[in-house]
Formats: sequence, C-alpha cells, structure tokens
Amino acid sequence: MKIHLPRLALAGLLGSLALLLSSCAPKKAELHVYIWSDYLADGLIEEFEAANNCKVIVDNYDSNEVMVAKLQGGATGYDVVFPSSYVVNAMVDDGLLQKVNHAHIPNLKYVDPKFLASISLDKGMTYSVPYMSGTTGIAYRKDEVKDFEPSWHMFERADLAGRMTLLDDPRDTIGAALKTLGFSINTTDDAQINAAADLVITWKRNIARFESEAYKAGIASKEFYVVHAFGGDIQQVIDENEDPNIGFALPKEGFVMWEDTMAIPAGAANVALAEKFINFLHDPAIAARNIEFNYYLCPNTGAYPLLSDEIKANPIVFVPEALLPKGEQTLELGDDLAKYTAAWDRIKAAN
Repeated sequence: MKIHLPRLALAGLLGSLALLLSSCAPKKAELHVYIWSDYLADGLIEEFEAANNCKVIVDNYDSNEVMVAKLQGGATGYDVVFPSSYVVNAMVDDGLLQKVNHAHIPNLKYVDPKFLASISLDKGMTYSVPYMSGTTGIAYRKDEVKDFEPSWHMFERADLAGRMTLLDDPRDTIGAALKTLGFSINTTDDAQINAAADLVITWKRNIARFESEAYKAGIASKEFYVVHAFGGDIQQVIDENEDPNIGFALPKEGFVMWEDTMAIPAGAANVALAEKFINFLHDPAIAARNIEFNYYLCPNTGAYPLLSDEIKANPIVFVPEALLPKGEQTLELGDDLAKYTAAWDRIKAAN
C-alpha cells in the first residue's frame, strides 16, 4: 500500500535525508599553507584542490621573523611553509622542520643543479626545496624623482622625506647599509654592524615607515616615490597598473640576493599532501606559470624552455651577468644573528 505524505512533510524528510547523507560524506583533506603574500600564480590553488580533492587554506606573513616566531611559539597545523634559505638551518636546530623525502617528490629532478651548487644553502635539499630566487633593490617613480641614481644614498635625500620606505626586514635593510659602507651583508663584525645601524637610522629620518607589503600599492598610487623593494613585486605592480613611470634598479654599491624555499614543519598534519603540493609547484609547466606571474626565478630546468622571450630577457628575473658580482646571497649566521636583532631593535627605537 502506498503511503501519501503531505508535501511539506515530504520536503522535510528529503531535507533530513540530504543532511544525513552530507554528514556521512568523507570530509575533504585540508592542506594548510603559510606563505608570503601574492606568491602563487592565479588559479594554482584551485587546480591543486581539484586534482587532489582537497581544500587548501592559505595564511600569509610578511617577514621570516614573524613566521619563525609563530612556529617557535607553538603554532601547529601548518603543512608547508616558505622560509628564506638563511633561516632554514636555525629552524632545523630548533626542531621546527622535518626532512624532505625525495622519493615522494619526483619533480625534484627538475631543480636546477647549477642553482643548487652556486646559490642554494641546502644543497642536498635535506630540509628545504628551492621555490623562488630574486633580488632586492630600489623602485622609484620616474615622474616624481629628479636625478635618480641607482644608489642606496637615495634614502639620504631630504627632498624626498616622507615619500620613501625601507623594508621591514633586518637582514635586507641592514644589508643595504652594509653594502653602502663597503661591507659584506653577512659580516659578524660588531663595529661594521653598528656602523650600518647608524646609517639606517639616518635613512629612517627620511622615510615614511618601514614597510614590506603596502609599498606596492603606495608606489602605484604615488603615496611613495622611492621604495626599498623586491624586484618581482615591482614588476607585478608595473604590469597590473600598466605604469611605465615606475622603475626598478639594483644599487651600484651592491644588493641582496635571496632564495625562498619550501619546507614541511615538524608538526605537519598532512605530510603526504604537503609533498604533493611541493611536487606540483615543481612541475615544469606550473613553475613556468609561477615565474611569469611572480617575476622571480624558480630554478626549474624543465620550466626554462617554456618561458616567454620577454621573461627570459627581463633583468629582474634573470640578473645580467655583469651585475652578478655586485649581488650577495644572505647566509645563515647562527648565534651571530643576535647581533643583527640587537641592531634592528636599536634602529626601531631610534628617533
């Protein structure tokens, strides 16, 4: 005998059934990524989610110090982090990272061996995998700055006071001052570090603030005229705003070269998915898209042939060989890093 239910009752029954079925459905795996902002090409997260039937949750940070402090403070739940190479060893010593299982990341075969030999600090990719490499220099507005010269001394110009920013990053900013004074950005000499801190304090009087993110919007809107900047960030700003009046230069005194890496925290909840994510980002086609988006160099030999001629000729991505001797890679300093931390605290406290 058929039983006829009222429509409302039937609708309620169907709704309850749908709720029951959805609650029984397996929950998607989650990948928690802790990364610098604007560092993944559009659509990559969605493609990875679709390919792996997962959900990617992305958190951003604006300095290595913030990222490391958060992990040291007991933050758990992150599966992939993107530390600059110079902090990797310290993170390993603090037990914050686990070893890379090469057998689970087959695309590591594409990582450029020349890059590993000459630039990478973790040459065996024991705890980290290269992600992107670039330079730090000076961006400026050609329509607002008279007599620009590619020099860190630009930050001494009182006529630009309040219209300039320096990176909120001790190694990059103290490193710029060290280069200006003719020293290595990796010096551990107390007198040299203190002299560089004194120089940054003189620059501080002319800047609007120390800034590692909003300088991009600031130079586009003409809030700032001269900014200490990551090269790829500025190329993105130029493209997004179609603004030929924004320029980027590597200072003649020398400049910082850096490498950002991918690593799996010791407390990662989903190691297998993290390994898939690292492998995904080193797929040559994905790496090429990321280079075209970021204007930084992903050292992936399979990606190089896929790049546009414009990117191959862009000095922000591929630093001209003539300028390479002026660049210096930021190194991990162990206990001597405390000297930079103390100098940075003094800079921040100075009027």
